[in-house]
Amino acid sequence: MGAVAPDMQIDIWSDIACPWCYIGKRRLETALADFPHRAEVGVTWHSYQLDPTLPEHYDGTEVEYLASRKGMPAEQVQQMFAHVAAQAAGEGLAYDFDSLVVANSARAHELLHLARDRGLGDELKEVLLSAHFEQGADIGDVDTLVRLGASAGLDAGEARSALADGRYRGAVASDIDMARQIGVTGVPFVVVDMKYAVSGAQPPEVFREVLDKAWAEQAPAIQVVERGSADAESCGPDGCAI
Repeated sequence: MGAVAPDMQIDIWSDIACPWCYIGKRRLETALADFPHRAEVGVTWHSYQLDPTLPEHYDGTEVEYLASRKGMPAEQVQQMFAHVAAQAAGEGLAYDFDSLVVANSARAHELLHLARDRGLGDELKEVLLSAHFEQGADIGDVDTLVRLGASAGLDAGEARSALADGRYRGAVASDIDMARQIGVTGVPFVVVDMKYAVSGAQPPEVFREVLDKAWAEQAPAIQVVERGSADAESCGPDGCAI
């Protein structure tokens, strides 16, 4: 992380346990790939929890969890997973819902704040999302998180210490409080220059349009972008879009 502030700032609220957040990450990356000012764009990941009431370890499957939480038949949940997995595959992601471990994401968010402080936020976000959705890793387990953090470049001892003493719990809570203040009700939620907000895993062209517009204006007050699908896929406290 450089000492000079970027000319354009992108703030993203998302949860590691949100399947549309990984898809949205890839679509935003596609939009940024040929953005002429990519080197002048800073990206900051913010914490958001879809279900903070989850225990550290949930004994059931993801199908059982969502069927119970949303009051849906298991068959309908499986159809939803098939749709999401197909969308993920279109972005080069290999979701494995059968192996997914349902776990509270709070500790993973704490580790992300440490990574942010060490200039490794993007690296750890990618590692955590892949571990959760593609590799069946338990993101609620400290040993697993330390291992994943080390793979993203964090010092293993510092990661374990930060998780043990909870030094970033306040930062996680602050992110979630800010989300409430700016009206975030579902994730991913992408804010460009604290002026334009894109809700949901919108297509790359929608993200690119916002980037171009924000760069041209370079001025501050959040306005929700009207272009794009009104029901763009996202995840909220009541579950994820089908």
